[in-house]
Amino acid sequence: MGVKGLQYFMDCCCPDVCVTVNLREMATQHVARSTATDNSTGPTLVVDGMACLRHWYSCKDWVCGGQWKEYMDILKNWVEVFTSAGIRLVFFFDGVVEEQKRQEWVKRRRRVNREISKIFSHMKAHGEQPGRELFCLPSGLATFTSFALRSLGQEVFCSVQEADYEIASYADEHSCMGILGQDSDFIIYDSAPYLSVAKLRINSLTTVLYDRQRFCRATGLAIFQLPLLACLLGNDVVSEERMQHIRNNAMATYRKNDPAPHSGAPQGQMVLAVSQLVRSLWASQAEDTDHILQSLNLSAPHRELLKRGIHSYSLPGQEVPQRGDISAYPASSAFEKYVSPEILKACREKHVAAEGFMVYTVVCEGLTECSNTLEDEEDTELLPQALVYKPCRQHIYGLLLGHDGSTIGTPAIREWFVYPGNPLKEPEMVQPLPLSLPCDRPSLDLLWFGTGPNVSALRLTSFLTIFDCQEFSDLYGTIEGSLLVALCLITYIILQVQTLSQEDVDAYLSQCVCLSIKSPQELQQIKLPFLSSRAVQLGSLYVRGLSHLLGANCASGCPLPNAALMPWHSFDGRLFHSKYLLAHSGTEKTVLLDNDSSCLSQFLHLRERLIETCRKRGRVLQYRPRPNAPEQSHKTTPGAGYKDGHTGGGEGWRERGDVTGGPRHGGGWRERGEDRRDCSEYENRERKWERGGHRRGMSGGQYFHPRSYPDCHSGGPQSTSHPPGQSRGRPYRSRGTYHLAPRWSQPPAPGT
Repeated sequence: MGVKGLQYFMDCCCPDVCVTVNLREMATQHVARSTATDNSTGPTLVVDGMACLRHWYSCKDWVCGGQWKEYMDILKNWVEVFTSAGIRLVFFFDGVVEEQKRQEWVKRRRRVNREISKIFSHMKAHGEQPGRELFCLPSGLATFTSFALRSLGQEVFCSVQEADYEIASYADEHSCMGILGQDSDFIIYDSAPYLSVAKLRINSLTTVLYDRQRFCRATGLAIFQLPLLACLLGNDVVSEERMQHIRNNAMATYRKNDPAPHSGAPQGQMVLAVSQLVRSLWASQAEDTDHILQSLNLSAPHRELLKRGIHSYSLPGQEVPQRGDISAYPASSAFEKYVSPEILKACREKHVAAEGFMVYTVVCEGLTECSNTLEDEEDTELLPQALVYKPCRQHIYGLLLGHDGSTIGTPAIREWFVYPGNPLKEPEMVQPLPLSLPCDRPSLDLLWFGTGPNVSALRLTSFLTIFDCQEFSDLYGTIEGSLLVALCLITYIILQVQTLSQEDVDAYLSQCVCLSIKSPQELQQIKLPFLSSRAVQLGSLYVRGLSHLLGANCASGCPLPNAALMPWHSFDGRLFHSKYLLAHSGTEKTVLLDNDSSCLSQFLHLRERLIETCRKRGRVLQYRPRPNAPEQSHKTTPGAGYKDGHTGGGEGWRERGDVTGGPRHGGGWRERGEDRRDCSEYENRERKWERGGHRRGMSGGQYFHPRSYPDCHSGGPQSTSHPPGQSRGRPYRSRGTYHLAPRWSQPPAPGT
């Protein structure tokens, strides 16, 4: 976001504008000024949360899906530094993408997609994540950060208009001491001082203040002229291309009037040239904006666009016509008739308070969107997350907008979801689907505002039905909420993604169970011999699923506390990656569960419930170990249960035209006629081991059995996914490759 070239100009071409400040001293001065003017407002910083994400997420691993426990510690320490200095923080996050900025949003999403392709190419070539030059934020970071900050007692807002505008409005209205962000639009707004988060030194609480008055002196402009400068340079409302001819003419005039050799970069010269043009257009401050724009010789549509861009910087009380009161309710839409006024009001309140997810834009605008996810566009075996969770979203839409249990006549929802193969030329129109509840569909008002045990049961049933996990209702209150959430999510993924194997499921489940016994420090010490691009994609798929669980929870009337849905309670990218590599190397369950009897017992219980639920729906998990070597992690090897060179998945989802992979949606391996041998005989044998056959006693009544897991395709062609001559025991390292050791070797210490 921001004005094209303006941040560079201030940082590199106009050093007088950049003033190093100490925020503790600023806070003290702010208190003194407030006392002198009888203004009791304490020192408050309005923080642009979106601009801070890259600075907050300093964890080593970023491709694996997020090191969420460590990230929570970083946020907590960051907040405490300001609190100890007596500075109050107010956070804002983007809540909508305004339609006038949609094309800019699309352009950025496409650019990030190209960077993601480079990330996967690097991982598959080197078995490690690339440097920070290709840094990509973990999926869902903005969504979960707002919940994290609220859990730390901070005031958090989610915008209903452009977030920059709401930040500047709040800072101006509440006489805040500054805006902490990294967006040159904040020098254009006539609001609180603009402070750089990129230049922030958290230990000393020093940063750079971009002085608006000094900027005006350097450019020869008045504050009221800055919005026109921003629009002619190019911003998110007026694209850079639209005003190219104006800038070219301005540059020619600038060089003609000042023929001396020009020093500095062209970006700096351009800002000065356009500033000179803006100065020449105004005879006085009172001159009408329309008259000014007429003199630019623009077409009528471009003139209107420029006028809209200028007015977008007008804060409440500063100029008419106003952009609009940010406290106003959204304009009526075709979707309002499907919900009550009370639901509309609650949707907006939840959204603004950063307590809801998805429901506001669906109910009020019939729209939802999702930014880039770490997905490999060359992997035709794994469905993109947008398609995996599409049935879930359709049921959420049906719950929100369905009338008397029917979605007939309900308009389709416009989805802007970024995934490989989607050109983003227009939104995808997705039809709501009704929930198949055992009772009549409850009204949304009853789910959201009703009381009593029956309503609580209805909320839970609605939530579980969205993910086709009604059988897990008896687990509510008997296991940790985060484990119930993980169980629902993993089950849903299995039903939708036919190429998911038993090893993948064991990796998902074991890391959820083991996460609770590990500190952030222990998680950081986990050693990964290499990175698997497939595991990276599965990690992002899981975290994206948690955000869908948030939407389902909100739509169902919040049967679960939001805390149970947070990733720091059920996911760590590095831990998951380590479990994935171990599971696919045939590691025994005792080692996979860190030799912890309690974790093993919990894992086996959840695993049994999951397998039983999936089998009822015709989904039988297969054992399908993957090659465990960095140079092979991205290759495919034909073998038993493999087809056309795609490991375990048959032809890719693009070739099949699959939208959802589960048996209920017609994309399963049965429909494709593939020969997949059932592992039920082996699984029955395994269950006997776990329930009493040939056990070795342990404390706490739990039992382990030391054995490796046989190939579930025994009796048929053997998988060739392991290099020739390699045994299938536990892993050891040799020549930098993750190989397999004899099973009598000592198990690794927990956390390695």
